[in-house]
Amino acid sequence: MKHIKIKGATIPALGLGTFQLEGDTALRIVTHALATGYRHIDTAQMYRNEEAVGKAIMESGVARSEVFLTTKVLPTNLSKDKFMPSVEESLQKLRSDYVDLLLIHWPNAEVPVEEYMAELMKAQEKGYARYIGVSNHPTALLDSVLATGAGIITNQVEYHPFLNQDKLYAYLRQHELTLTAYSPIAQGQVLGNKTLKSIGSKYDKNEVQVTLRWLMQQDGVLAIPRSAKEKNIEANFNIFDFELTQQEVEQINQLKQANTRLINPSFAPAWDTV
Repeated sequence: MKHIKIKGATIPALGLGTFQLEGDTALRIVTHALATGYRHIDTAQMYRNEEAVGKAIMESGVARSEVFLTTKVLPTNLSKDKFMPSVEESLQKLRSDYVDLLLIHWPNAEVPVEEYMAELMKAQEKGYARYIGVSNHPTALLDSVLATGAGIITNQVEYHPFLNQDKLYAYLRQHELTLTAYSPIAQGQVLGNKTLKSIGSKYDKNEVQVTLRWLMQQDGVLAIPRSAKEKNIEANFNIFDFELTQQEVEQINQLKQANTRLINPSFAPAWDTV
């Protein structure tokens, strides 16, 4: 496993995403992931699975201190009156006194950046979160976030071979922040891609494994693929026994010309354009 160190945190670069996994499915998949060796689990208030995630961790036999656990605050909970109560509810559901990382899930145009970042910093001061960060924040909003003095460590955004995030990635590197990639395999769309398939045949790996390896070889990038199938959870974890050549990395980099964004809700901010 590759680990990324930032501002005192040591984070497994490959984690498990739990978007769209609820109830027994979330419990089953998180349990299997922990048994497979995953030690970085990502959830959110929006996912409605914090209880299942918390139960899986508690019953796994893996010490809580060994799991890097992330949750995210709903955009409708960003105001001063709702923020902290929602975090306290998340901790109850997760059966933990703290999360390792607490993120702002999406910006909310009706709540000033200064207001929600003040609450996020308070949550960290209270010990509810060891580290803090944001998600789905383009560079213009990141300027406002950093102006608050908050010691964030990551911006979790959609990132895969078919989406050009060069501007945002360069900004994060410049400010010594990590990029956490969600939908890192483009919600399965990497399957069948000729470039990825051809590269994978050389290493006896599939297109998903090649994509995740491409992400792991980038400086300051974490990835949180999700799956509802145990065999895929295991395959996604099995990417540390090969290494892409620089030429292969460049071949994959060329795929970003498609510039396909998969997650773009009506409340999304104005994204960076390249």
